[in-house]
Amino acid sequence: MIAPGLHLVATPIGNARDITLRALDLLAGADMLAAEDTRTLRRLMEIHGIALNGRAVVPYHDHNGARARPRLLAALGEGKSVVYASDAGTPLVADPGYALARAATAEGYAVTAAPGASAALAALSLSGLPTDRFLFAGFLPPARAARQAALRELGTVPASLVVFEAPGRVAATLADMAEVLGARDAALCRELTKRFEEVRRGPLGDLAEGAVADPPRGEIVLVVDRDRSEAGADDIRAALRDAMGQMSVKDAAKVVSEAVGVPRRDVYQMALAMGRGE
Repeated sequence: MIAPGLHLVATPIGNARDITLRALDLLAGADMLAAEDTRTLRRLMEIHGIALNGRAVVPYHDHNGARARPRLLAALGEGKSVVYASDAGTPLVADPGYALARAATAEGYAVTAAPGASAALAALSLSGLPTDRFLFAGFLPPARAARQAALRELGTVPASLVVFEAPGRVAATLADMAEVLGARDAALCRELTKRFEEVRRGPLGDLAEGAVADPPRGEIVLVVDRDRSEAGADDIRAALRDAMGQMSVKDAAKVVSEAVGVPRRDVYQMALAMGRGE
């Protein structure tokens, strides 16, 4: 018996076996099913031997969300269990389910998530880059000027950057990354969990050249390291002043040291000196 409410179900990003037992239970027992791509969901259920048994499978995507939401919310209002399945990966991550979950929450219905596959996390794990802090930025703007402006903003974030990109734009995006962000280490991850899975690692400029010489195909995730250029003392003090206004000296030193790549002990001593007015 599936509890009433909206259940957000993650689906495989490639390999059909990358689905959780809980997700299968929800797909088998929900009163109503909704999916970004109903054909993909039907195929997944067939692979795992889950029958529809006359249940509706409601398409819910960017183009029909406003029209489909009332039907799904009405089912929730009747005390039914509704599953929303992503096309691939985790719902609400670069996915149209956000508005549905927000509306269901606003009306007081229970919303739960059955976690599972995520292209962003899989790429981060395979990239060989730091995972302690990362920013998922979805898709960058397709126009070059807007994309470079976005990269200038993202470039100041003290974290690994994770973005999705289409194969037809990936060479241009990598070239812009190399121009704006410099010679940072990065990884191009494509077709994750699928037959032709590949991870290319190296400086942004090398990856950009490689994408021209050997254009990658399929679903692509780019992971870019944070800025590793050496920070000056004035930069560290400025970061510490900001951090110490929000947290303890010890925590501020930890955060800043990780952000600028300077040993924590050195940053901590600088923070103590600042606290003494030195």
